[in-house]
Amino acid sequence: MTTIIFAFLAAFVVWKLRSVLGTRTGEEKPPRNPFLNGPPGGARAGASDAKVIPLPSAANANAAPSAPPVAPAERWRPYAEPDSKVSAGLDAIAAADPSFAVQPFLDGAKSAYEMIVVSFADGDRPVLQNLLAKDVYDSFAAALAEREKRGEKVETTFVAIDNAAIADAGMRGRFAEITLRFSAQMINATRDSNGAVIDGSADKVVEVNDTWSFARDVSSRDPNWKLVSTGGGH
Repeated sequence: MTTIIFAFLAAFVVWKLRSVLGTRTGEEKPPRNPFLNGPPGGARAGASDAKVIPLPSAANANAAPSAPPVAPAERWRPYAEPDSKVSAGLDAIAAADPSFAVQPFLDGAKSAYEMIVVSFADGDRPVLQNLLAKDVYDSFAAALAEREKRGEKVETTFVAIDNAAIADAGMRGRFAEITLRFSAQMINATRDSNGAVIDGSADKVVEVNDTWSFARDVSSRDPNWKLVSTGGGH
């Protein structure tokens, strides 16, 4: 009898824990990569319709014709001027990687820009290591070590990214590389070991302009672009 009671109690405890904590299905998603095309979770828009074949009908037979194909020279508007060096560079990237699309890249780059700036302020090395090329990461890590040695802390609050314009693009061997000019609004303050502000302001919004280059190995299945160089200033 005692054995039966303990068995019921054990079953109740297991049920209660599962109801509170939930169960793992094996389909939990990792944190979203800012450079992944498509919606969060990795699913591409329209994927559920991949096997649906529309049949002719009176409704779609009278539908407006599809838009005419875009002329090659106009392919990258409004991101690059026709027949420009940037346009030619984007052509080269698209030829090497047919899945490349400008707007998803720009959306990812803006997210990465904010993540990198905030992570550098917070000293979050794992995030930085995931988004920076090794030599850039080594430079950032050295700056963090010096800052920590002095006992300083940086506070950064993002307000907005006003613009992210393509300044250059092209293939460097098997690497696609795109340079962006960022214009952003943020609050930056550096405090010493006593908490006093020694650089910037804790409440003043300033405009920050940076020129950053991102690169990706198009021969790799990894969709992540990494920061390969930085420039610009306040």
